Amino acid sequence: MKNGQLITIKELVKDYPVGKGYFRALEDINLTIGEGEFAGLVGPSGSGKTTLLNIVGSLDVPTKGEVNVLGQSIGSLNARQSANLRNHSLGFIFQTYNLLPVYNVFENVELPLLLLKMEKDKRRELVDQALEWVGLQDKRKSRPAQLSGGECQRVSIARAMVKSPKIVLADEPTANLDAKNSHNILQTMEKLNQELKTTFIFATHDDKVIQYLHRKISLDDGRVVNDEQIIKE
Repeated sequence: MKNGQLITIKELVKDYPVGKGYFRALEDINLTIGEGEFAGLVGPSGSGKTTLLNIVGSLDVPTKGEVNVLGQSIGSLNARQSANLRNHSLGFIFQTYNLLPVYNVFENVELPLLLLKMEKDKRRELVDQALEWVGLQDKRKSRPAQLSGGECQRVSIARAMVKSPKIVLADEPTANLDAKNSHNILQTMEKLNQELKTTFIFATHDDKVIQYLHRKISLDDGRVVNDEQIIKE
C-alpha cells in the first residue's frame, strides 16, 4: 500500500455468462480509495455499484484487471485467503441486517470475534465497546425480533466495527429505514469514520446517504462517469 491507499483498482472488467454470451457488469474501472474516506458508489439499479462493492469485499473476483485491497490482489486469492481478508480486515453492513434471530444482540456482535478465535474476556471487552459506540448497551440481551429496524441496523454496525476493520462496506444500509432512523444511522457511521479513521464505502442510490458522503463516485452502465470530493462546511 502506498501513501495511505487501501484500495487500488486498475482497468477492472467484470463479465457474467448469459446464455451463449455474457453480460458486462463493470468496464474499465480505475479508482484508488484511501484511509479514512467516507465514499459512496452511487447510481441507479443495474449500474454496477453492488458488483464493485462485492469485488472489493472479496465476495467476487475480476474478469480482467487488477483489484488490490490492503496489499492483496483479490483475483489471486483462494477461498481461504479471501475469508481471512474478510474476517480480519473488512466489515460488512447489509440492507437486510443479516442478524441471526436465535442470538441476542451481544451474541450477534460477538460472532466475528469467535471466527477469529479470540479469548472470552477480550471478546466481551470489544463487544461492550462496540455496543457503546452505537448506544445499545441496554439491549445486549434482546433478540432481533424485539428491536426496531433502526436498532437492528445499529447492531449490524456494531458487528461490522467490533474487530476495528480497516474498511467497512455498506450496501444500501438505509433501504429499510425511515428518514429519522436513516439519519441516526448515518450520523453514527460518520462519527465512527471520524473518530476511528475507518474507511467507509457505500453502494447506494438513496439521497439521504448521498448527502453525508465526502466523496461521490457515480456509476452508470458499469462505468465510472464522475468522481468528486464533497467539501463539508
